[in-house]
Parts: sequence; C-alpha cells; structure tokens
Amino acid sequence: MNMLVETPDRVGGYPSLDETQVAALSAEGRRHRTRAGEVLVHAGEEHYDFIAVLAGTVSEVDGSGDGERSVAVHGPTRFLGELSLIAGQAAARTLRVREPGEVLRVPADRLTSVVERNPALGDLILKAYLSRRVLLMGRVGGLRLIGSRFSLDSRRLRDFVACNHIACQWVDLERDPDAEALLCGLHVRPEQTPVVIGPAGQVLHNPSDAEIARAVGLPGPAPAPTPASGVAVCDLAVVGAGAAGLAAAVYGASEGLVTVTLDEFACGGQAGRSSRMEDYPGFPAGISGGELTARAVVQACQLGATFNMPARASGLREREGNYVVELHDGGEVTARAVLIATGARYRKLDAAGFSTFEASSVYYAATLPEALCCRDEPVAVVGGGNPAGEAALFLAKYTPVVHLLARRDLAETMSRYLVDRIAMTPGIETHTGTEVRELLGGERLETVVIQDRGTGRRHALPARALFVFTGAQPCTGWLAGKVATDEDGFILTGPDADESGQPGRPLLQTSLPGVFAAGDVRSGSIKRLTSAAGEGVAAVQLVWTYLQTTGRAVGDGT
Repeated sequence: MNMLVETPDRVGGYPSLDETQVAALSAEGRRHRTRAGEVLVHAGEEHYDFIAVLAGTVSEVDGSGDGERSVAVHGPTRFLGELSLIAGQAAARTLRVREPGEVLRVPADRLTSVVERNPALGDLILKAYLSRRVLLMGRVGGLRLIGSRFSLDSRRLRDFVACNHIACQWVDLERDPDAEALLCGLHVRPEQTPVVIGPAGQVLHNPSDAEIARAVGLPGPAPAPTPASGVAVCDLAVVGAGAAGLAAAVYGASEGLVTVTLDEFACGGQAGRSSRMEDYPGFPAGISGGELTARAVVQACQLGATFNMPARASGLREREGNYVVELHDGGEVTARAVLIATGARYRKLDAAGFSTFEASSVYYAATLPEALCCRDEPVAVVGGGNPAGEAALFLAKYTPVVHLLARRDLAETMSRYLVDRIAMTPGIETHTGTEVRELLGGERLETVVIQDRGTGRRHALPARALFVFTGAQPCTGWLAGKVATDEDGFILTGPDADESGQPGRPLLQTSLPGVFAAGDVRSGSIKRLTSAAGEGVAAVQLVWTYLQTTGRAVGDGT
C-alpha cells in the first residue's frame, strides 16, 4: 500500500490551506462533522463538492481492481479532489473518512465565487489539481482500459482519454500478467477487447468516444441554453478547441457573448499534446500543453463559455439569418456568428510499411502515455518544426536514444532555443537531409530505414516507435466548399477571400459574412501557438463588430 506522505516534491500537488484561505472558503461553504467510514464522495459521482479537512483524516480509496485500497490519506488543512472537480468530470476516486473530525464543503459552483475574490487561492487550487492529475494519470483510480497495443480501437481510446486528461490506467494484454485474470473476472474474451471499466465500476465494451465522455461526465454535444422563444441561438459558435478556439472562448465569454465551443476530440489541439513549450509568453520556465489547455478551459468556463465534446462538425448552412453547425450525431448548434478554428493534422508518411505499423508503433503526439509505451527503447521523431523538437527533448528523458529525422537543416525551420537544447541533450541523434523510406519489424516496429536526400544512400536505424510531426493538412472537409479555400484546402480570409480583391473585408472573415477563421486552418497563418491564440482573440473583436453592425443584441441567447 503506497500511502501519501508530505514530502517536498509533493507540496505542489498537496499544499496546506492557511487560516485566511479557510475563512474565505467558509464564507461560501458549510462545516460538516464526520464519522469513521463515512463516504464523502463516491467514485463516478458528478458535481461533487470541494472539501477541505479541518479535523480528522480522509482517505482516497481506489476500487477499480479487486477490492478497495487506500492510496492516500489527508489530514487537517488539506483539501481534497483533483481536476475533475473543476473540469466537470466524474470523481476518479472515493473519499472516505478514516478518522472522525470535521470538513468544510463548498459546492463547485460557489467555489468559483471564492477564487474570483481570492486569485492567489484560486491559483493554489488549480496548480494542485493539475499536479494531482499528472500523478493520477496511468495509476490507480479513474478508468481502466484493457486492450492490445496492436488494436486501432485501443489506440483510439487511449488517445481520447490522454488528450482529455482523463485519469486512466492502461492494462496491456501482451505485457500485463494480470490482464488475463482480469478479463476472466469480467467474462470477456481477449478478442472482445478493448474494454473500459468506468470510475463507478461500469463495464464498457469497445465504447465510442462519446460513451467514454458520458462515463466520466464530460459535457456532450448540446446547444446554448434555450431561451423563452424556444429556439436556442448562441452569439458565437467556435468550431475547434485548439489554441485559437480556446482563446476565442475565453475572450468571447469575457465580452458577454453567449459562446459555445465544439471539438470532435479534445481541447488543446496539437498544442495540448505538447510535453513542454518554452516560448509561450508569461511562462519563462515553460509549460506543458496539457496544463495550458486546462487553465484556458477553466478560465473560459468561469467566464460562462460552454464546451461540448466529442462533437464532430459535419456541415455548415444558413437558416433564418443565422448559421447552423451540423454535428455528426445528427445534432446541431445555431449561432449568429461562427469561428472556424479546426486547425490541421500532421500528414502520414509515404513510406513502405507505414500502414502496417501505424496502429502499434506510430504516434502523432509525444506526451506521458506515449513516452511510457516506449520507455527504455530507441525511438525516431520525424519533422523539423518546433513540435518535433519539443517531442525529441521530452522523449529523451525516457528513452536511451532519440533519432530526430528532418529533411532540412534544423536552423531553417525550428526556433533557435530548441536547436541549441537539442545539440546539448545527450541521447538525441540528429539526421538532417534525410527522409523515411521504409518501416521494418514483426508485430511491432523494429527498424526505420532512412535515405540521404543528397547521396541517395540508405541506412537502418533501430526504433521501436515512430513519432510523426510532418507537414499539415487543414481540417476543412466538413465545410464541403461552403467557404473559399486555397489550393491546399486552407481557408482564405480578408481580401484573399473575395474574388474582386476588395480591401474592405475584415482580415479574418471568410467568404461568408459572419463566418471567420483563425489559427492553423487559415491560409497564410503563422503556424505558431502564440499567433493562433492572438488570431482567436482578434476574431472575437471582429465578431462583436459584425453583430453590432447587423443590429443583433448579444449575450441573451435569443
């Protein structure tokens, strides 16, 4: 049994509250006398309270395996819970009183009022919850995902829970000695996997992303709150929750716009999958994409924005002066204005054997779950941009060698600080002027064959995993020609979107009035996180102007 103890490296995740902070919380909460064995929060429970321990002790209990076990004990001045509390997800663990005493319970919606008046307290809670989620990822608690690493559905589910920062323990059929016994206990045959065990013990057989979202309490596709007219119309529908979409959600809500943000997969986009970014303003020590995403989502929700996911946009049409974003599941969201921020996806490699190993050994992100899958094994990273550099530096902490493969010299396509850090990092071997030509191996990737672009010579590199960060393709298929695009499918905006080339069209407006584009999906955009976020903010200002000039009232959802 691994019980939590207060040590210096745990302070960030498990800080203590001072008297002033307890007093601030008490103004919005209620004190509750506890008894031994009392359950304060059940695993899988939604909309649970923020709880601070005033006297006695409370255990975090995991019941996802055989029986229950206490994994942490909290005493006076500690507060309970983790990111699920403020992200609107279900509780990952049961909280049970160990020694009787007293706790302070603050409803989640009242907690927002407290932290708005006490920014330092809000920052303390958010940092702690983010740290706890990192500790929880891949360990006991939350979901258990049982499957084969060679299964496309297992990969899909692992990607979904990782990108949505859902606490999940991965049970590998090929590696985990307890996997077979676990499946027998569930009366499931190996060929019937993947199987997900939810936080409340529910068993889901190869669930869809939407089913996983419901199991952990993620908000599903839904329109803005329906007003008295009976027609739900929001001011701004943001399609895509990457850097541009998140910035627009925060700024739109802060300006009083009824803002609904949709994403088919998860918040954060490509930036959300970055292990560490050191060039984002305000974070001199760097920040992970997951933490930056979580902060933006919490901030937007506190301001009143709504997030729906997974919600895959499948079409766009006009109706009665508004725009309707059609969803893949048959639903729809109606809005006065639309911001397209669907970004772009990395292209697959045109190399022999790529499709054979894509399910088991090819990754398009480099975060903790991916790193743990190839710990202590050689890997290859393909790409010459910042995402590839960030991935190589992160993976070098977990693997003996990282082969960084780029078609051009890194200095031509990558930020200087990354080039310098890569050069100083042991274990990263850079191969510029090369292309991947073939992938070889048995059930899993073993060798990557690269070719020198100058001499044509080929040589083999040992690699058990391949991380791909190559040129991007815009995610615009769902628009079906509704807006003007360039020859590569990126959305044209401003004067470029008008065949007459008239200069009056706003820079981020598409060929449709009231429909804007920002971030990587826009033709001519700078493919950088800071730029995408800036465009998201600028687009909201243009939306506001558009709504005002067309005589629309904003903020009432009518």
